[in-house]
Amino acid sequence: MKRWSWALLCVVPLACGGLLATAFWLEALPNRIAYLRADLGTLALLSGLLASGIAAGEGLRRLGEERRQRAFLQTLQTESIRERHEFLRRLDHELKNPLMGMRAGLANLTGTELNAPQREIIESVETQTLRLSRLLADLRKLAELEIRPLDCAPVDMNELLQDAAALTTERPEAEGRQIMLTLPQAPWPLPPVSGDRDLLFLLIHNLLDNALKFTAPGDKIELRAFEDGARVVVEVADTGAGIPEKDAQLVWNELYRGENARGVPGSGIGLALVRAIAERHNGEVFLRSRVGQGTVFTLRLPVYRK
Repeated sequence: MKRWSWALLCVVPLACGGLLATAFWLEALPNRIAYLRADLGTLALLSGLLASGIAAGEGLRRLGEERRQRAFLQTLQTESIRERHEFLRRLDHELKNPLMGMRAGLANLTGTELNAPQREIIESVETQTLRLSRLLADLRKLAELEIRPLDCAPVDMNELLQDAAALTTERPEAEGRQIMLTLPQAPWPLPPVSGDRDLLFLLIHNLLDNALKFTAPGDKIELRAFEDGARVVVEVADTGAGIPEKDAQLVWNELYRGENARGVPGSGIGLALVRAIAERHNGEVFLRSRVGQGTVFTLRLPVYRK
C-alpha cells in the first residue's frame, strides 16, 4: 500500500474524531454561554451589593460623624452658656453691694447743703450709678433667660399689644409723638401664640422703648400686627433717625452701641433681650431701616396649636 494510503488511514479517523468533538462542543456551546452569563450576572450582583454596602457604610460613617459634630457643638454651646451665666452671677454678686453703698451715700449727700458745682457732680455720679444698676439688672435677665424654663400658655396677642401701647403712650418720653396701634378685626382677631406672657410683653416693650429713644417730637410710631399662615407677625415701625447699614446686624449684640446711639440713654442690652426672647419662643426678629427715614422691627411667632 502506498504511503499516502497509510496517511489517509491515519488522518481520516483523527479528522472524524475532531469533527465529532467539535460538533459536541458546538452543541454544548449555548449551555456554556448561558452558564457564563449566569456567572457574569452573579458577579455583577455581588459587585452591586458590595458597592451598595460600601456606600451605605460610608453614609453611616458620615451620619455618625455629623452626629458627633452636632453633639460636640451642642456641648460647647451649653458649656459657653453655663460659663457666661456663672460669670454674670459672680459679677452681679461683686457689684451689687458696692452700687448699693454708693447710692446710699449719694442719698445722704443730697440732704446736705451743696453749691451748684457740687450738686452737678453729685447728680452726674447718681446718673451713672443708676445706669450701672440697670445694666447689671439687664445682664442678669439675659443670663437667666437662656437657662430658665418657659412657662408656656396661650397668650392673647390682642390684649398684650393693647397693654403695651397704652403703657408706652403714658410715658413722659412719648410726649409729642404719634403712637398708633393697628390690629385686625375682620374677619377675625389675631390668634393666640404659645409662650410666656411676661417675656413677650418685655419683648414688645423693649421694641417700643427703642422707638421712643430714636424718635423726636413730631415723629410717628406704629405698632401693628397681622396673621400670616401659621405665624403672628408684629411690627414696630417709626419715622426716626434710622440705623446705618453697617450697624444693622450688630445692634443685636450685647452692649453694642451704634453710631446713632451716641448720647442716647440705654444699656445696649434691650435688643439682645428681644432676640433671645424671640428665639426661646421658636420665633424670629429682624429689622429694615433707612437712615433719615426710620426703622421697622418685625417679629414672627408661631400660632398656638392645641
